Amino acid sequence: MCGIVGYVGSRPAVDVIMGGLRRLEYRGYDSGGVALVTADGIASAKKAGKLVNLDDVLQESPLPASTTGIGHTRWATHGAPNDVNAHPHLDASERIAVVHNGIIENFATLRDELEDAGYDFVSETDSETVAHLLHHELQTTPDVTEAFRAVCRRLEGAFTLVVADAQTPGRVLGARRNSPLVVGRGEGENFLGSDVAAFIEYTHTAIELGQDQVVEITADAVVVTDFDGQPVSTKEYTVDWDVSAAEKGGYDWFMLKEIHEQPQAIADTLLGRIGTDGRLQLDEMRLSDGELREVDKIIVIACGTSYYAGMVAKYAIEHWTRIPCEVELASEFRYRDPILDHTTLVVSISQSGETMDTLMAIRYAREQRARVLSICNTNGSTIPRESDAVIYTHAGPEIAVASTKGFLSQVVACYLLALYFAQVKGAKYGDEIQLILDELGRTPQAVQQVLDNADQIRKLADRLSSNRSIMFLGRHVGYPVALEGALKLKELAYVHAEGFAAGELKHGPIAVIEDGVPVFVVVPPRARDQLQEKIVSNIQEVRARGARTIALVEEGDDTVVPYSDEVIRLPRVPTLLQPLVATVPLQLFACELATQLGHDVDQPRNLAKSVTVE
Repeated sequence: MCGIVGYVGSRPAVDVIMGGLRRLEYRGYDSGGVALVTADGIASAKKAGKLVNLDDVLQESPLPASTTGIGHTRWATHGAPNDVNAHPHLDASERIAVVHNGIIENFATLRDELEDAGYDFVSETDSETVAHLLHHELQTTPDVTEAFRAVCRRLEGAFTLVVADAQTPGRVLGARRNSPLVVGRGEGENFLGSDVAAFIEYTHTAIELGQDQVVEITADAVVVTDFDGQPVSTKEYTVDWDVSAAEKGGYDWFMLKEIHEQPQAIADTLLGRIGTDGRLQLDEMRLSDGELREVDKIIVIACGTSYYAGMVAKYAIEHWTRIPCEVELASEFRYRDPILDHTTLVVSISQSGETMDTLMAIRYAREQRARVLSICNTNGSTIPRESDAVIYTHAGPEIAVASTKGFLSQVVACYLLALYFAQVKGAKYGDEIQLILDELGRTPQAVQQVLDNADQIRKLADRLSSNRSIMFLGRHVGYPVALEGALKLKELAYVHAEGFAAGELKHGPIAVIEDGVPVFVVVPPRARDQLQEKIVSNIQEVRARGARTIALVEEGDDTVVPYSDEVIRLPRVPTLLQPLVATVPLQLFACELATQLGHDVDQPRNLAKSVTVE
């Protein structure tokens, strides 16, 4: 997820663009850059790190005056976060400047084609491909807008592209597929942005582009077509946020915004996973199939929320691959003298890639000759650099301290790892793997369905706001969901909350049940019949002792309704994928309860986003 700004008008473009990028920096802060169309061609500047570094560059070496330009703040995917890989990217003639958000799935094929045609690449990014491809297309299609549409038709994946052309000053082009781009309409000026935060200071009139559409903005006009050049109808709307709220997309909290970004985060984590040969592929798999076939044990290590994602991974890995899998807290791992060798794969999970406990654990594992694969959201961070292989989650920046979209995207990455092992080990046929991937591909819509019913959760939080102790129960993959639900409540609302495997109730936890204690129960899908019967018994046990029972159960299942004080309906998904939909109501509940109690949801007390000490 990156931040993009485009501007055409009468103001100094660099001021408009930098202001917009600052409000979009939550979308990425690995690097930043601007490109302006001047009388002498494209003038650009870019710098790794946060935007303050780019500010320093522009102060030291100001760009020429211009009223047309584009800008970018990056969340690295392809290529390390450095000056060279920063956007904008220019073609060799420096006629075209391109900024990009998303992933070009077929960039390797296009890059080979362009290199054969004599183009030289200076970066590691998929984005630079677009600049050279557009330059190449202009040799036979002189009109830059038509050439841009032709380029878009050749691209596969998810992308937002914004382009400036030195030979057509006063014009900026944009395009989108599966990635956001919004037009801001002003008086004698027009804007492009990843969201309205980019231009909210100047106009509240916006147009959201539809799928596979190209927009051309000048100071006085906005023209929108599809990728084939056919005109499309657009609808303006008025943004009622102010500048301070715009960074949060109109939400009260970054966390709430990030909860609502989860459908896109899941979709982005799934992007680009099928190769040209139809087989599953991962990001930086520096382990050969032969090395992976030697693996006879997997140990997942992680901390906090990531640890619960690892617990879900255990179920998927063992079920789909039949490889024994253990899950351990990274902070405890190396102190118990674990048994490791070259046939052990240690899988670390860390949102930031800098979690010190996890980093020290993987260093220990490598000393013991184990192989290490990391699941991470931050390109170029320490843990991926020190691992033998990496799966990036592509969830984009997560500003709130309590992880939400980070957790769901980690779970998706764990599923991908399990399926990749099933492919390499021959534990599943290709069509079986594709069926599961198809189910995963439908989960963003399922998560959105949960989010569309958020009002029920808000009302529930209002009714339970006076409770100071809450219990969560689950079985199978519902157990880590229960643990995550309890953790979120402790993190945000400072309420005593515990998650338990439901079968453990009679072994102690049921003693704390008394009149009015809320108990959330994650009910397994009906495919798990034997577990359903047992969970019904668990609900009856706590209800008989005065508990207030809240059941999270799939649509169409009325088994637990007679024994539940409240029923939260979940979209129907396969059992192993249920955490992707069951976790979301618990995230919303914790966020809403904390809000009602007057707590700072984004920065809960005593916590930091990344724990960089042991």
